[in-house]
Amino acid sequence: MAQVGMQIAGRVYRVSCGEGEEAHLEDLARLVDGKIGDMREKFGEMGDQRLTVMAAVTLADELYEERRRCEALAAEIGALRAETADAARQRARLVERVVAAVDAASLRVEEVAQELAGGGRAEE
Repeated sequence: MAQVGMQIAGRVYRVSCGEGEEAHLEDLARLVDGKIGDMREKFGEMGDQRLTVMAAVTLADELYEERRRCEALAAEIGALRAETADAARQRARLVERVVAAVDAASLRVEEVAQELAGGGRAEE
């Protein structure tokens, strides 16, 4: 198992992780450290534990909002898929009606052609 040293709020935390996950954990640590830095700038010095909790709650809130947004997008995608399927069914029905109309028109043209051809012979 790999080890990584994550620096958060001026402290280094050594954690174990799966092989190849080191860079990802370091990125996450930088995210948390940055959030704590933002809180420190915004609210001033108030104690590391409180800053860490506020940063964690802020990150959890951001995660919650992103999940909610993803769920809304997933619902929208589902609705669009349903609309697309409905449009495809409507298109198929329309194509069937057009084919039937063209077939009927073709038969009528043949009938008229036969009548004209037969009528022309009868007059001769």
